[in-house]
Parts: sequence; structure tokens; C-alpha cells
Amino acid sequence: MEKIVEQGLLYDFYGELLTEHQKQIYEAAVYNDMSLTEIADEHGISKQGVHDLIKRCTKSLQEYEDKLHMIRRFEAIKTQAERLKDASGGDKDLLDISEKILEELG
Repeated sequence: MEKIVEQGLLYDFYGELLTEHQKQIYEAAVYNDMSLTEIADEHGISKQGVHDLIKRCTKSLQEYEDKLHMIRRFEAIKTQAERLKDASGGDKDLLDISEKILEELG
């Protein structure tokens, strides 16, 4: 389960850097939970081709994260905003700021 969440985050942040074909295959596997056989049949490629493409995409997306650290930064900002919200002590301005930050982060 955790691997799927990680793949989803990587795709959310860096998916636009993939080709359209790569995005279609990756989305089918990660978001639509389709089997390799189903994806292969739908896209007219081999099951091994689907497997290799998903593996390459995951590696590419992870390499982007290793270089850019956008997910790590996102999670750090979210944690700090949650801490700010908890520590606001009822201060409306701090509470509003932290809630707006958390809303923006999704």
C-alpha cells in the first residue's frame, strides 16, 4: 500500500515530465489499478513492455525527487503548518494563516 502512495505522490509532483504515452500507462497501473495484461491489451504492447515502462517511469520520477526534493519540502511545510495550527493557542490570525497554508497544500 505504501508503495502505491509513494508512486502517486511522485506522479502528482513530476508526472508532467513524462511523455503522454508514459502517463497513460503509469496512470492505468497506479491510479486505475489495472493489471499488466489489461494495460498491454488496451495499448497494444506486450506485458513485459508495460512492466518495463512502469519501472522506468518510477525510476525517472524518483530521480527527479532525488534531485529536486519537492515532495520532501512539501511534507516539511505541511508538518510545520500543522504545528503552527496546533500552537496557535486560539490566536485567530495564526490559525487562519495555518489553515490557508494547509488548504493550499491540499
